[in-house]
Amino acid sequence: MSQRQTISHCTVDVSGGLPAIVLVGLPDTAVQESRERVKAALKNAGYAFPLRKIIINLTPADLRKEGPSFDLPISVGIMAASEQVSAQLLGDHLFLGEVSLDGTLRSVAGVLPIAAAAKKLGITSLVVPFDNAQEAAVVAGLNVYGFKYLAEVATFLNQPERYEPVKLDETILVTSLVNSADLKDVKGQVHARRALEIAAAGGHNLIFVGPPGSGKTMLARRLPGILPPLSFEESLEVTQVHSVAGLLKNRGLLVRDRPFRSPHHSASGPALVGGGSFPRPGEISLAHRGILFLDELTEFKRDVLEFLRQPLEDGYVTVSRTRQSVMFPAQFTLIASTNPCPCGYFGDTIQACSCSPRQREQYWAKLSGPLMDRIDLQVAVNRLKPEEITAQPRGEASEPVRIRVKQARDMAYNRFKAEKNLLCNAAMQSRHLQQWCQLDDSSRNLLEVAIRKLGLSARASDRILKVARTIADLAGEENLLTSHVAEAVQYRTIDRMQ
Repeated sequence: MSQRQTISHCTVDVSGGLPAIVLVGLPDTAVQESRERVKAALKNAGYAFPLRKIIINLTPADLRKEGPSFDLPISVGIMAASEQVSAQLLGDHLFLGEVSLDGTLRSVAGVLPIAAAAKKLGITSLVVPFDNAQEAAVVAGLNVYGFKYLAEVATFLNQPERYEPVKLDETILVTSLVNSADLKDVKGQVHARRALEIAAAGGHNLIFVGPPGSGKTMLARRLPGILPPLSFEESLEVTQVHSVAGLLKNRGLLVRDRPFRSPHHSASGPALVGGGSFPRPGEISLAHRGILFLDELTEFKRDVLEFLRQPLEDGYVTVSRTRQSVMFPAQFTLIASTNPCPCGYFGDTIQACSCSPRQREQYWAKLSGPLMDRIDLQVAVNRLKPEEITAQPRGEASEPVRIRVKQARDMAYNRFKAEKNLLCNAAMQSRHLQQWCQLDDSSRNLLEVAIRKLGLSARASDRILKVARTIADLAGEENLLTSHVAEAVQYRTIDRMQ
């Protein structure tokens, strides 16, 4: 996550004059209301609220302040300015947290990225609500103190020697965001299962096209079970995004499972990319380092789908507002499913399609060419035969598939270890293709024929090479073979339909 790297400062002046509280520095409504919360919290915690003129200045003045995180620093500032606590430690510590009317400290969202930013800016100590302490302690080299009550913070400022920094409890993990289903439950669909494995191994975008009841959604929901676990660095990135979104409140430590986000097809553009007066991550950022599953893709509005083009290509999304611009990470794998036509039965061997050619054309018009170019694997999923439906599942379980996926990813990781932020084949650029996807004459001729017959763009042909590279990695091959390219071409179902 990238935004303006600064920490807001709270300075408090208590002077003579009629009792009043003046809060300046572009505070939003939640910050303005902190005056009443802090006043009640101080009194109920056993501290005096000065009956004098209090000026609270939040800097930098040109950056809008939002949320209840300023309650604790405002409380500490008032106590220090009225000489109820020592001000000696204020310059060395960063304070944030919400205070209740009874003086209890409540957890707030976004603590992990704040802690990371504080360390970059040279701040060494952080004081947060107890429920946020483990989240902040993930940042190495930062002394974190967690308290449940405002009175404890006051005691800490007067007698810091009584307290020790929080120790990171590495056994506490955030509850899984998805219950991984097993591939062994899938009947038949060998071709689709193979595509799912390739998508997992290379981080490739995938779309399943087939009639209702063919198992498209069931297949997609089994992708998390064959993905390798998040590395520590990836966990840190994902946790920061979910922290900003407020999804870690009272939940523990790092996100260890790859996210699986499945927004409804009625979702708006801001719901996908993020938004709000103070931008928050949308679904595509919440799927960072994981999966964004769009079921019934053609039911989404076309303008909403077009929002996917930039993050699919660049791996981040920029949300711009009048006063600020925030860049959220969005390196996700897109998994989508759709029917082949409005009635759902075009090309079905059992039920005839009732749609006209014009209706099918309008149906597919929601998916623009540039968007489809960015989907590496386009797979037809046919309905099972009656004997396949009644048979017991005999497919391979997720665990051996996960092992092969991990081996392929390790092979790619070793290949890209000199490249920054390049973790899988799907993220390769043109210069990488020239280096690691060289073709012999037979493979080149095959690809040229596919480009001519399917009318592929340069981007689509690059996607074929990336998929071929992943197929080769799954086979343990250093060089691309004609068979790898041929299989990759087979995963352009929609191109062959048009």
